[in-house]
Amino acid sequence: MHSQSVINELEEKALLIRRGILEIMAGGKRGHLGGSMSIADIIAALYFHQMKLDPKNPDWESRDHFIMSKGHSVLAQYVALAELGYFPKEELKKVKKLGSILQGHPDRIKAPGIEASTGSLGQGLSIACGVASGAKVMGKRSRVYALIGDGESNEGMIWEAAIFAAHHKLDNLTAMTDQNRLMASGRTLLGPLAPKWRAFGWEVSEINGHGMGEILDALDEAASIKGQPTMIICHTIKGRGVSFAEDVSSFHHCSLTQEQYETAMKDLQNGR
Repeated sequence: MHSQSVINELEEKALLIRRGILEIMAGGKRGHLGGSMSIADIIAALYFHQMKLDPKNPDWESRDHFIMSKGHSVLAQYVALAELGYFPKEELKKVKKLGSILQGHPDRIKAPGIEASTGSLGQGLSIACGVASGAKVMGKRSRVYALIGDGESNEGMIWEAAIFAAHHKLDNLTAMTDQNRLMASGRTLLGPLAPKWRAFGWEVSEINGHGMGEILDALDEAASIKGQPTMIICHTIKGRGVSFAEDVSSFHHCSLTQEQYETAMKDLQNGR
């Protein structure tokens, strides 16, 4: 169990991330709002509590690794990285501009703290398997975290990676599914995910992906599992925190009018 003060602090970080996402999209800039908002609590828990990191030395050999497989939701990750000091916060104002280190999908070469260039959906879990396998071969105690989408889970490559991870007993790998049940084109197709991951040989838990205490407990439990990888299925709401965007597929990728932007900021100020 985690103290209420820790949970409260991380909930504030998640709120900061959501506000940061909106600030990036100010002025009518297009971005992946829905999926970035739905993962804010997960990102806050990982970056501000769970993972071993050194922002002053992004390539620290003993660091934990995070792979954003659903790369289109990187806006949430950018805000967390800037808050931790991987790069100046001023860079957030340049997202998606020509020459910026921060583009619409993560670029490992340009952006400090990014572990993999992703965006072509389905590839991130395989990358995470490679990193986890390498860590085991080298005797490292680093853990690897991968965040995938439920829409992304339509990709066959996800399930090929699932077989690989279970076969090689990658117990240093924790994957998390952002199950917000929406894709750009509408509702997701796969139905209940837990039985599928269990059938592929993974330890599985299901949590409220907006419940900070549940997220922290699930991450702790995953770290204790031996002999198999862990999947944490996070039940979330696409567009979480923004009244008019919650559970609406048209806000998967969008721009905001000034009125919408102001309404969204008020929603967050009112603690949605």
